[in-house]
Amino acid sequence: MKHFEVVAALVFNAGKLLCVQRGDSKYPYTAYKYEFPGGKIEPGETPQAALAREIQEELAMTLGVGEAYLTVHHTYPDFAVTLHSFVCEANTRHLTLREHVDAQWRDPADLADFNWAAADVPIVEQLVKA
Repeated sequence: MKHFEVVAALVFNAGKLLCVQRGDSKYPYTAYKYEFPGGKIEPGETPQAALAREIQEELAMTLGVGEAYLTVHHTYPDFAVTLHSFVCEANTRHLTLREHVDAQWRDPADLADFNWAAADVPIVEQLVKA
């Protein structure tokens, strides 16, 4: 089974957290699910550099990547991920959706309202408890 090292940004702006929704996918269990933006770590890349690159590619945003938040190991039916999340601060809420179909800035307490990708659920649970 394929395994991917991936990163996710917990993007905060004025107390709100960025949630993005995936579009259609070859894996139905990830299609149209909400997630924290990010992506795969390329060979030779640090997690922080991968996150800054992915956010620029997916959302046309420049972020300050802060401290590590939570690492999640999750196995989907067709692949496994190790998801490293980082707290990030955005100076603006302006973004351009290049890979997602929706973006919302929400209070962390309201995150349970979304249908999340399974690998993101432990992060959501910890954020809601905080």
